Amino acid sequence: MPSLNFVLPHWMYWGGLILFPLLAIFMLRNHKDGDKPDLSASLSISYFLLITAGFIGMHRLYLKNFWGLVFIPIFIALLFANATSRDTREGISNSSNDIAKAEFLLERAQKDLANGNEGAQAKIEKQETLLSDANVRLEEAEQNQSFWQKVVQGLALLLLGGIIFDAFRIPSMKRQCDIRERDNPIVHNMELDQALITADGGNVMPEHNAFSRFVGKLNNFVGTFVAYWSVIAVIVYYYEVIARYVFNSPTNWAHEGMFLMFGAQYLLAGGFCLRENAHVRVDVLYTHFSERKKAIVDILTSVFFYIFMISLLVSGWTFFMDSYSVGEVSFTEWGIQYYPIKLSLTAGALLLLLQGTSRLLNDINTLRQVS
Repeated sequence: MPSLNFVLPHWMYWGGLILFPLLAIFMLRNHKDGDKPDLSASLSISYFLLITAGFIGMHRLYLKNFWGLVFIPIFIALLFANATSRDTREGISNSSNDIAKAEFLLERAQKDLANGNEGAQAKIEKQETLLSDANVRLEEAEQNQSFWQKVVQGLALLLLGGIIFDAFRIPSMKRQCDIRERDNPIVHNMELDQALITADGGNVMPEHNAFSRFVGKLNNFVGTFVAYWSVIAVIVYYYEVIARYVFNSPTNWAHEGMFLMFGAQYLLAGGFCLRENAHVRVDVLYTHFSERKKAIVDILTSVFFYIFMISLLVSGWTFFMDSYSVGEVSFTEWGIQYYPIKLSLTAGALLLLLQGTSRLLNDINTLRQVS
């Protein structure tokens, strides 16, 4: 198989982090019936799965078409054939080295024979035998490599043909899936559960004023936005698996790009987690308090929250400015910029600070109402 030399451009990395979540949010909104999610199969998601994981039939499995399972053994066979082909290259390399060594020693033995050195003829015969054996091994290794390369190419073309065929078949498979699921009682139960969740509101923090509602919407959007970065990781690591194990071309950017992305995701989602009351905390006593006591405890402990958040905000801004002023990049060959990631430290601290202030205002409002 040919090698892959693609290196993700910096503009594509940063552009993907911004544009992909916006596209995903747009697609999700188009797949809703008012405020009620459409639980039928999505044509956009089907094509997305075809592009990113079509080689294992994920698009067919999503559409409840279990012929997608046929793709999996073909892909496993492709991996095995490609690994075997790589092993034959090692045999070719070893045989070529043995030939070069035998030719060198044979030439030396012939010079010894010309000079009348004792035992030169025996050395010549030995090296000729070794050279003949090495040539036989090289021929066998080349034949094996040619065979396995043809197997790899055949399997790859088979998978590619299946993906191209399904690109035209997906609309029909979606219609068949929707027909099968139309009277499925499980789907109706999912719709009911979704309605109950929407009506209940989950554990979202109450928002009693315009500031709290604005901050809540802001953190809800940011939390939803960065959540779609996880899908980017799926795409990138799929590419890494294919590049590494099929084309024997591991990347120098996939892992670095993803751990930087997840670091920024962790920071930016802090405000959303606080809004959802999703942070881990020790609340053995707190859960038994009345609403008034909970509000009092929250107000008193908010002092520590502000000390930490203001320190994080100031230090994060300092880290960002230092990085930006020197144009800091990573030490790898990819050389990605670090200062946008360090800016997420400041942005995440600001979002968390705003959500904490919103929580404080709500606690004060609760204290007033209860009293």
